[in-house]
Amino acid sequence: MQLIHSVSELRQLISQKRSAGARIGFVPTMGALHQGHLSLVQLAQQRCDFVVVSVFVNPLQFGANEDFDIYPRTLGIDANLLSDHDVDVLFSPSPAEVYPASSPVKQLTAGAIGEKFEGESRPGHFDGMLTVVNRLFDIVEPDCVFFGQKDAQQVALVKQMLSEQISSGRRAPIELVVGETTRNESGLALSSRNKFLTAQDMPAALSLSKALFAGEKGSTRQQVLELARAEISPEAKLEYLELVDADSFEPTEPGLTRAALIVAAKVGEVRLIDNVYIDRKS
Repeated sequence: MQLIHSVSELRQLISQKRSAGARIGFVPTMGALHQGHLSLVQLAQQRCDFVVVSVFVNPLQFGANEDFDIYPRTLGIDANLLSDHDVDVLFSPSPAEVYPASSPVKQLTAGAIGEKFEGESRPGHFDGMLTVVNRLFDIVEPDCVFFGQKDAQQVALVKQMLSEQISSGRRAPIELVVGETTRNESGLALSSRNKFLTAQDMPAALSLSKALFAGEKGSTRQQVLELARAEISPEAKLEYLELVDADSFEPTEPGLTRAALIVAAKVGEVRLIDNVYIDRKS
């Protein structure tokens, strides 16, 4: 595995690989890697000839009162994990490489979808996310990109961005692959922030996935939400629980569209999100 820090070095290597006919896969991450990330790496290796994983903690997607300063940074451990899994390149740029002062990066806005749910709870988060994802796509120019289902609203926004860019001819086609949420044996969705959960927090944290699995059994939107809400621990400070269209993030009924049952809650000092897709006929 090659560890690359500079944009120019990465572009040169990718150009060589593409000239040799390689299909380029890209997994963007903020590091503190876990099995969920590695499952995306495995998907990329199945579909592509050359796989790039980025580790970059993006300052633009953290609010003033969020955890940017304490967000886990474990590059050495991440590098060992990726090397063990035969990743071709770990791209770990500095903020100056991603956002060079000499060439201002285009700032993207997430629009209506980005103002709901996570966007309402974290103003500006999705603008920063799309800005860095767009920039990384410009750098890597992948054939295929891999994101996790756990960040369902992020997936919807990246899908929308790519659709608009590709249809307008501003970007060559990129295939977006969404990997299923990876969970521990108790059902908790894996997250880099889980390390901050205490033993006392775990029952409340686990109640979120229990709520989603219960809600899946509902036949109407009201029933889905009632079944889910009944499982959520009073120790979990619920921010939102909703059944939405997986693309527009507008409220929907099961069976009408591909739906996502989404939840966010504060457990102890940790903010958790999770979701399940519900794709069936009513």
